[in-house]
Amino acid sequence: MSLVICPGVHDPKLTQHFLQGLQVRSGHLGDRNTSKDLLIFSTEFAPAYSGFHIVQFLQETLQQHQWNRAQTGLVFLSFSAGVVGAVSAAWTWQQLGGKVKALIALDGWGVPLYGDFPIHRISHDHFTHWSSALLGAGADSFYAEPAIDHLALWRSPQTAQGWWVPEDTTTQRSPLATTAAVFLTVLLKRYGESSLFVS
Repeated sequence: MSLVICPGVHDPKLTQHFLQGLQVRSGHLGDRNTSKDLLIFSTEFAPAYSGFHIVQFLQETLQQHQWNRAQTGLVFLSFSAGVVGAVSAAWTWQQLGGKVKALIALDGWGVPLYGDFPIHRISHDHFTHWSSALLGAGADSFYAEPAIDHLALWRSPQTAQGWWVPEDTTTQRSPLATTAAVFLTVLLKRYGESSLFVS
């Protein structure tokens, strides 16, 4: 099982801050950006929005670690322009026989999100959350309130206070006050990525 990080167009240090904010084990932050559990797509040599390059990266990693594509379930966690690349890569990965457990999109404003795998949206404010849902609401989602800066959502998810919105709002479940980091941690554990976190 692997978590595939698809960053946006920003300083790579923000991604390291993001993972620290989620309390991901430091042993998973390797220099080569590849380990058994955590794969970080580098935007230094390819566009963040390129699903083609993300799939190429996954195929190379698959060969390097001798993984079975059909048995290695992937969770795509993406931000901003990286959401475009991640959703394209997820569709392609499935067409190639791979397994996608979920796609999590942070501030993928204006990006249609559809697929036969769970999709979760996380937004830096309520307007982005509401307007993005018009292009596919997906499953449980989160938006920051009060609103925070776009890059702050990626850099410091533990400081983003807001609302966890359940997928089915017709039930008795109402939005729950939490942080983006807590919401993300619960989702990642739901999809079997518990080994990433500091105990």
